[in-house]
Amino acid sequence: MVNPEGNGLVGESRDGFGKGKLGPAQVLVVGFIAVILIGTGLLMLPISTHSPYGTSFIDALFTATSAVCVTGLVVVNTLEHWTIFGKIIILICIQIGGLGFMTLVSMTFILLGRRITLKNRLVMQEALNFKTPAGVIRFTKTILKLTLLIEAIGALLLSLVFVPQFGLLDGIGVAIFHSVSAFCNAGFDIIGPSSLTDYVDNPIVNITIMILIVAGGLGYTVWIDSYEVLKLKLKSPDHFTWKQAFYKLALHTKLVWILTGLLIFGGFLFLYLVEHNNPHTLGNLSFSGKIYAAMFQSISPRTAGFNTIPLDELKEASQALIIGLMFIGGSPAGTAGGVKTVTIGILLLCGISVIQGNTETVVFRKTIAIDSILRALTVIIIAMVIVSSSLMILTLTESGTFMEILFETVSAFGTAGLTLGITSSLSAVGKIIIICLMFIGRVGLITIGVALMIKQGKNTLGIRYPEEKILVG
Repeated sequence: MVNPEGNGLVGESRDGFGKGKLGPAQVLVVGFIAVILIGTGLLMLPISTHSPYGTSFIDALFTATSAVCVTGLVVVNTLEHWTIFGKIIILICIQIGGLGFMTLVSMTFILLGRRITLKNRLVMQEALNFKTPAGVIRFTKTILKLTLLIEAIGALLLSLVFVPQFGLLDGIGVAIFHSVSAFCNAGFDIIGPSSLTDYVDNPIVNITIMILIVAGGLGYTVWIDSYEVLKLKLKSPDHFTWKQAFYKLALHTKLVWILTGLLIFGGFLFLYLVEHNNPHTLGNLSFSGKIYAAMFQSISPRTAGFNTIPLDELKEASQALIIGLMFIGGSPAGTAGGVKTVTIGILLLCGISVIQGNTETVVFRKTIAIDSILRALTVIIIAMVIVSSSLMILTLTESGTFMEILFETVSAFGTAGLTLGITSSLSAVGKIIIICLMFIGRVGLITIGVALMIKQGKNTLGIRYPEEKILVG
């Protein structure tokens, strides 16, 4: 029988994905690679650069990967090296990387009147970390509308600062670029080599960028769930207290809000206490400037890539904190990278349960499934292996200090885009390793793991072997 949907993105048989066909995770990986290569080709064009020598393949590939993987690490100055055309290509890559290429492909299909097949829905489900294919198209439309609305509001607010400084057209362009870059947690800027340090005490720039970063890093599912509960609360204010409304949120949403708040305010407090007397960072700022700078540096490392103070002047304790924040990153199904807040949260809750002698991990009267715990543990183990292996290689190929190389490695893996200043001096081998780290960090450890699996579901017969205890600890 001929499959009427045989021309879809994903091959499928009656029992699932056919032999030799691409599964959802594999389509995501191939799609990201395709976008990166197209971006690389466009950035290598003479029209993309001011340099009379053009842009080498490795530098174009590095920039395209950094943009599509919404990282922000750069080997050339974004403001000076790229023309307006080149900057537009980078911006498009950032938007595609932030939304996910399948979201944009699906929207294109809808605009052209083409039907979204079940196979394509499965790919979108994988890309958005959605539970089932049902409702994924409606969810995708909502994501696109909210994204464009938030980015437009951010650009409007930033234009209040950038238009007076750069003029009407240039100011609007700078505002749009930074709004998209901040919401997508990309960290690219077109102001100069010092990121946003000139705006360290500007309330509009600081507050707008911070809100955009947090909004993008929360995850799309958290937006929708929070909106639905808030709407319910506002419609029935006499029936629900704020506490009751909070308990109506999904467990995932509760964990994301709590962990995000703890990381932001915990990081802010630590940075303020450690750096408030450092004359090279917060020491010479006003009280409000210190608050803005400490809060900004607490939020941005969770994969945004902007900075308002020189990071290489931070004390080593502060740099170590930022490395930890970059490794954790944002939350699932959003624009942020890292191992994700919920991953860390699940393992911490599991550890607390073990210490308390409980056999199950329970939070807010809900039991966390064992497969979620195993998935979280797998992500952490793979992440640590990848980071440590890359770190050892980079210490052999690069000339920076151990802290600088560790910072760069975790920044690339967490798609944070922050650096202590060694990115532009990376060797060819170092650039390739950083490119691979950015790609792995954005596409996702589990997605890549599934995409590379040759056989899935080996234990389909339900075979279970005898248990045997071993000594641990």
